[in-house]
Amino acid sequence: MGERDVLTDRFERERPRLRAVAYRMLGSTSEAEDAVQETWIRLNRTDVSGVDNLSGWLTTVIARVCLNTLRTREHRREDPLDVDDGPEPVLGHRDAIDDPEQHALLADSVGVALLVVLDTLAPAERLAFVLHDMFSVPFEEIATMLERTPASVRQLASRARRRVRGEAAAPNPDLPRQRQVVDAFLAASRSGNFDALVALLDPDVVLRADRAAGPTPEPIVIHGARFVAKGAGAAAERARLSEPALVNGGVGLVMARDGRLFLVLNFTVTEGRITEIDVIADPERLRQLDLAVLDH
Repeated sequence: MGERDVLTDRFERERPRLRAVAYRMLGSTSEAEDAVQETWIRLNRTDVSGVDNLSGWLTTVIARVCLNTLRTREHRREDPLDVDDGPEPVLGHRDAIDDPEQHALLADSVGVALLVVLDTLAPAERLAFVLHDMFSVPFEEIATMLERTPASVRQLASRARRRVRGEAAAPNPDLPRQRQVVDAFLAASRSGNFDALVALLDPDVVLRADRAAGPTPEPIVIHGARFVAKGAGAAAERARLSEPALVNGGVGLVMARDGRLFLVLNFTVTEGRITEIDVIADPERLRQLDLAVLDH
């Protein structure tokens, strides 16, 4: 086996780990594959005969590729959601989801809520948190990638950790009960269980959806358990891409495509029943939400 074949074989063995790093950094399978391919191209253009730790070298390269991608996103924050099909029917079935299996993989392997919260972090914070907390890369190595001191990188990771865990949010004694109700709502929506949905909703429940969430240019308001349940039951496909998260200190649902938040359901739960649902899709409103990952 020639030297180039040995290098190719070594890269293929590293590929799953590199893809995992890029996936958690970027929240997109397609962008993660692009980052892995770019890393392979750079490897082929570089003389690595003097590199003692090829695994570390590849991690550094793919981290920098992902960092550049994230910084490019930062410059395009005015249009962060990449919604290409125009407004969608509120709580309705969406046949145009690019690749349901791909997004289901995203939800299962990392968690929609985690990817959504990671997307709120600055690029350097995200890199520090992902590499250190998820892949155990030492702060000293991350500092070299970011051209910062290990102490400053440690602070970046700590700040990101607090954001992800929602430690700044005030404790809410009703969270366990809210979580129970929202989990049941999500399960009933995924299965299309109309009776279970009606049982979870207050008879006078009100659903409000902003203009970006519905098929019309005007906000939508729906009254009554049966009407709200009908809409939720029709959204089984979308519900499968959803995950509970802390939304402004309460339990809500977040939905994402390619790791980018595009819809949030904010619930008001009173005496074990849902009395209000606020459907948020407007990019400006989404940016103002305080989101965090719920403990499982």
